[in-house]
Amino acid sequence: MAQADRIDAHQHFWQITRGDYDWMTDDVAAIRHDILPADLAPLLQRQGIAGTIVVQAAATLAETEFLLALAHDQTFIRGVVGWVDLTDSGAPVMLDDLCRHPAFKGVRPMLQDIADTRWIAQPTVIANLRVLAERGLRLDALVTPRHLDVLAEVAAQVPSLPIVIDHCAKPVLAKHADAGDAWRQGMTRLARLPQVMCKVSGLANEAGPGWSAESLRPVVDHVLTQFGPDRVMWGSDWPVLTLAGDYDGWCAVSDQLFMQLSTADRAAVYGGTAQSFYGIAA
Repeated sequence: MAQADRIDAHQHFWQITRGDYDWMTDDVAAIRHDILPADLAPLLQRQGIAGTIVVQAAATLAETEFLLALAHDQTFIRGVVGWVDLTDSGAPVMLDDLCRHPAFKGVRPMLQDIADTRWIAQPTVIANLRVLAERGLRLDALVTPRHLDVLAEVAAQVPSLPIVIDHCAKPVLAKHADAGDAWRQGMTRLARLPQVMCKVSGLANEAGPGWSAESLRPVVDHVLTQFGPDRVMWGSDWPVLTLAGDYDGWCAVSDQLFMQLSTADRAAVYGGTAQSFYGIAA
């Protein structure tokens, strides 16, 4: 079997003048400027990363089209996770239009920003999630611990839909906090569903100042134990990452976190799982 390419399974680009990044308040002023493929390319080259999955950062079709245009011109972008309004009965038509782009791999509703924890369980959304599965697409779940139970319910209702949990579901880690039994139990429940996977990404931002391999190890070890390396994928969450660290530092800490894995299991986490989940070429 061919060796899997190393893949960053979670990163973003944006162009501020497009005007739809509502979350970019003064709190993230350091990254509130254009960030495009030329900014990431040298980091990928230095770390030996062959490709990426670029993920939506605005809840608009226009941003999804913007990312797909970038993917058309940049060979290192192996896939795009975009956005459609899953409460819209017309979503299947939008999905069919997006599927004309070979880089389009799935969608990500911004569940963390929706007040209703059970938003994803409403009938119209469930119907559109079934359409995703029928189209061979995937769901990136941008969730927090409050969503874990309902996500498990939804995953059980749509068992043919591949789902990946972004950022390990954003456990509470600030000030060296314990992720908590509710998080551990929720992730264990989700791991019992074979179509659900998990991204080790975004944890530096959740932990905040002073994050290290040791501070993140309990979360990463739990995810690896419950899901197994063949259902875990690595991502940077760059450039959001730069609010808490840098690309090279995240890569170095990740190597420490995965050091105990076999060569084959590290290859899965660093690329093989993402290639399989997103259906991207080796």
